[in-house]
Amino acid sequence: MRVLVTGGCGFVGAAICRRLVEHRAGVAVTAVDSLRRLGSERNRRALVPLGVRVVHADVRLASDWDGLGPFDWVIDAAAEPSVLAAAPGGRGVTSRQLLEHNLLATVNLLEAAGAWGAGIVLLSTSRVYSIPALESLPLVERSGPDGAAFALDVAAALPAGATAAGLAEEFSTAAPVSPYGATKLASEILTAEHAHRRGTPVFINRCGVLAGAGQFGRADQGIFSWWIHSWAARRPLSSIGFGGHGLQVRDCLHPADLAALVDRQIEAQRGGVTICNVSGGAPSATSLAQLSRWCEERFGPHAVEAVTATRPYDVPWVVLDSTRARTTFAWQPRWSAAAIFADIADHAERHPDWLEGGGG
Repeated sequence: MRVLVTGGCGFVGAAICRRLVEHRAGVAVTAVDSLRRLGSERNRRALVPLGVRVVHADVRLASDWDGLGPFDWVIDAAAEPSVLAAAPGGRGVTSRQLLEHNLLATVNLLEAAGAWGAGIVLLSTSRVYSIPALESLPLVERSGPDGAAFALDVAAALPAGATAAGLAEEFSTAAPVSPYGATKLASEILTAEHAHRRGTPVFINRCGVLAGAGQFGRADQGIFSWWIHSWAARRPLSSIGFGGHGLQVRDCLHPADLAALVDRQIEAQRGGVTICNVSGGAPSATSLAQLSRWCEERFGPHAVEAVTATRPYDVPWVVLDSTRARTTFAWQPRWSAAAIFADIADHAERHPDWLEGGGG
């Protein structure tokens, strides 16, 4: 089996490459990466001894796809992953750059995969879900020994696709979803059209927040890693929006668990399009206040500034229901939130200057 992983030297792509070469006999894995982030070069050096072929290429350029194939599967792990990309006051990524990274690259991938007759695994995001619908969810504030957090008020009337287990795939994707979410949703639609036209298997995985050791997190991407590293290094931290109390909640997922699911998907080779939410779900759901409590117990006290103003596209609560992925592929996340946080914290203690690396 020949597998191409775009963004294969990134945090998530590298985990998928490692999973395939370590658990699947006879697989030939090629990782394509622009290597523009410092972490990508570090991952490249680790993948090559495992037998992964690494190709320096830019998936936004159609000509860089020439001569790559053929492949049996293409796994798309390349993206500009920040919800604040192209947003006012965001991180300097223009709308054109966002479209080139997240949509034009998908067009190039689909053209190549069509020529090869390859199956496709597309890594998408929970941020394809409608911001107004997320903001309208009935939430209550709950406190416990591990800290305060927003929680879904399951006694209230819930919109379609929302249950006590979280958001299912049927939850609204109506605009606005942020420019970032729009590019990922458009990529999903184009990939589904490709599958219907070509008849090749397609798996679309809408992922929760990926987190684990070795991630160069930022406040707008990889929040769990960024928060823990920042706390350990006593760097400034701010709880932004929703009153500045840190009640906003996200679920989390270790990339090793995502990689295990991808491995099962390419083994299943189901025809048509399968869309799955993929996360640690409600058991992993954690607020910033709860994460701060965990960090305080691990590293000691540290001040967190309260910023009441909410940034564009921030939402108070996103927890995914991964029932479809679990039942369809007999998949179960092995990493708990506590284990993920400990994994990051151990790494932070070994690498106190990790955040100076600039992103990976």
